[in-house]
Amino acid sequence: MNWYVQNGKESDVVLSSRVRLSRNLKGVPFVTKCSNTDLKTVYDKLKEITPLIGYNLKFLSMKDIDTLTKQSLVEKHIISPDFAKTKIPYTAIIINDEENICIMVNEEDHIKLQVFTSGLDIDNLLNLAVEIDEKLENLVPYSYHEKYGYLTACPTNVGTGAKISTLVHIPALEMTGNLRKMLNVVNSLGMSVRGIYGEGTKAEGDVYQISNNQTLGITEKEIAKNLNLIAQKIIEQERVARKYLAKNSLKLEDKVYRDFGILTNARRLSEEETLDLLSSIKLGTDLGIIKELTDKKVAELILYTKPANIQKRVGKELSVIEQETSRCEIIKQIVKED
Repeated sequence: MNWYVQNGKESDVVLSSRVRLSRNLKGVPFVTKCSNTDLKTVYDKLKEITPLIGYNLKFLSMKDIDTLTKQSLVEKHIISPDFAKTKIPYTAIIINDEENICIMVNEEDHIKLQVFTSGLDIDNLLNLAVEIDEKLENLVPYSYHEKYGYLTACPTNVGTGAKISTLVHIPALEMTGNLRKMLNVVNSLGMSVRGIYGEGTKAEGDVYQISNNQTLGITEKEIAKNLNLIAQKIIEQERVARKYLAKNSLKLEDKVYRDFGILTNARRLSEEETLDLLSSIKLGTDLGIIKELTDKKVAELILYTKPANIQKRVGKELSVIEQETSRCEIIKQIVKED
């Protein structure tokens, strides 16, 4: 089963975790300065070594992946929105069947090594990322400076090249008016708060991405420790807010069941409205108010009601109106499944 429809640790608040390592090949210009020949050199080398990395990884050229599949990978948070739309030649992904490992080739950097898991499990995730990174470094020489560490196209990634992030669902902090205060605290502790698809995107369905700012003068383990501490604080504060809301249980039950009624009986639903409804319904499910759903089903609803994944599930391209009606049918199917 793929990681994005599984339950993980603390999954009532933390939807998923990701460790991303940015690396570049020694002696090759950064992607923004690469000639097509340079890009092909990186592409060919990584294609050549893919079978030696292990983990059942496969090399897939981006030019051979259709637009719908690329967008579905964005919706799963596996590739970046910019990478899905890139016109740069010689781009690829190196990915396994479980899709918990994905290396973007010639994105912002030559290598963007990413590993994912559901819930909060940063330490094990970091161990996996480092293990894969060491195998790669034995196969291709990295661009590295004794003083500054790993050299990257973006100065904010220089050093460890590590960005560790979690996606958190914090509707109760929003409903109790404490969200802005919590996000300000996170920012003051050297972490970035971004939208659901990372930098430059907005929050949807009360979901935010929390990630480290500092990569220079700090180790990967220190980054992981800091993010773990902040994630635990967010979990604690969100759960306190949920307990407060639960004191007026009739009001909360009425809200989440009204939203559940709309979700399961509507004939047309936009993506934005669905995300808002699912935020409320996930809260109700996690608090034990809604008995008809499990956290796993909610995760499936969140993924398979997104535009590209609706079309992938149906097996054809759909207009916006067709997506809105198909979305409602898919919701009914998932809710009824054993």
